[in-house]
Amino acid sequence: MLDVCLLGTGGMMPLPYRWLTSLLVRYNGSSLLIDCGEGTQVALKEKGWSPKPVDVICFTHYHADHISGLPGLLLTMGNAERTEPVIMIGPKGLERVVGALRTIAPELPFPLRFIELSEPREQFQIGPYVIDAYKVNHNVTCYGYSISIPRKGRFDVEQQQIPQKYWNRLQKGETVQDGERTLTPDMVLGPARKGIRVTYCTDTRPVPVIAEYAKEADLFICEGMYGEKDKQKKAKEYKHMTFYEAAQLAKEAEVKEMWLTHFSPSLVRPADYVAGIQKIFPNVQAGTDGKTVELGFED
Repeated sequence: MLDVCLLGTGGMMPLPYRWLTSLLVRYNGSSLLIDCGEGTQVALKEKGWSPKPVDVICFTHYHADHISGLPGLLLTMGNAERTEPVIMIGPKGLERVVGALRTIAPELPFPLRFIELSEPREQFQIGPYVIDAYKVNHNVTCYGYSISIPRKGRFDVEQQQIPQKYWNRLQKGETVQDGERTLTPDMVLGPARKGIRVTYCTDTRPVPVIAEYAKEADLFICEGMYGEKDKQKKAKEYKHMTFYEAAQLAKEAEVKEMWLTHFSPSLVRPADYVAGIQKIFPNVQAGTDGKTVELGFED
């Protein structure tokens, strides 16, 4: 199971009922965080999830509402006695930005490792996650992310006469020598099966690359800065998205479900505007702080 929690759904500034942007996913004891707005660690505490297992932190961009919660989170992770490295991924300049923020968190019991994005599309395999970063269209360099959990093919040794002592190693992807016979993983595994994928984007105009990476995603979490129809001009000016534009992307990508997030402070009740876009894409919900889902593999 992949646990997904939308920790914060606010844009620009925190509100008494809405923390700033942050998303956490968990799989097999490892956690991955996307963005870390102010209040992220409070939202984690309210959820009852620990920050200690956060192995990877991805940043879409370096506006304060997406990164200002980082120093406090790092200190809390240190106080939780984490010693393993934390990998950080973000646009070029990441190490410099984090270094500046760490002026108030200078000593940590774990190392930070930086991956700075420079290409329009980049892919990484870190722990259980396949991470696709893709450049979007904001007024500063900004990336969206697709987080995938791949799934190996079905295990089958009936026709291969392979000793049981090798099964586990072959399932893990090892090649094994059995006398003069070379045993390879493909001898015991069928074709790769459909995995799990969550696609996330915020602070951007709608661009084709978003629908491309969200194609048939199990969950698409997308910016909906404005729900009102008359905010289209403002969305274009500040390079954000409306609910209607997000719904169109979800329709094009044929995703299973979409959650809207990163709401303008002026958008007090986002759920009031969802009915207006369900004619475009029916399976859409307005995100709320702490909204959680468990995504499993298909049978």
